[in-house]
Amino acid sequence: MFFTAPIWLLSLLMPATPAQVTPPAPKITWSATRPLTWTDFKARPNIDRLAALTSSTIDATIGCLDFKFSGKVQATFAPSESWVRNAAQASPALLRHEQLHFDLTEVHARLLRQKLSLIKFDCLHLQPAFNNLTKVAFLAWQRDEARYDQESNHGLNAPKQAEWEQKTRLRLEELAAFAE
Repeated sequence: MFFTAPIWLLSLLMPATPAQVTPPAPKITWSATRPLTWTDFKARPNIDRLAALTSSTIDATIGCLDFKFSGKVQATFAPSESWVRNAAQASPALLRHEQLHFDLTEVHARLLRQKLSLIKFDCLHLQPAFNNLTKVAFLAWQRDEARYDQESNHGLNAPKQAEWEQKTRLRLEELAAFAE
């Protein structure tokens, strides 16, 4: 038996054109020679009161090969989650504020690399020990980020912003041995 469906029913079952899905922009790994630019901020501004938002994180991968621990830690910036309300009117000071968020992420990535270099992990019990270490590291990073925004009033308090820029530059220098 042959069945024919009305054309309108077929149009409901099959989309007329395939949906266009834009892949997210690739993450940017922190580099002293590659500062952020407003073109890196690709997400749409949300209804937040902020002028811009930096989405950065610490990517950590670990493993054991022949019972020898290895790990990689990177500070990364997510363009598809970061935004600026109006790049044409955004000030260089605002971009410096957002860059410092990314720089603080790198400071804490270096601190985590430092800790990983000092601890001898038992490969049989790797996950609980690593999870505990990263939980403490991420909490310290989040506290630092919140304190930075609070003290600098999201970059609007110029003297405090300058203080944080200097302090972060020094911390990056002190942890230079743990840069990638």
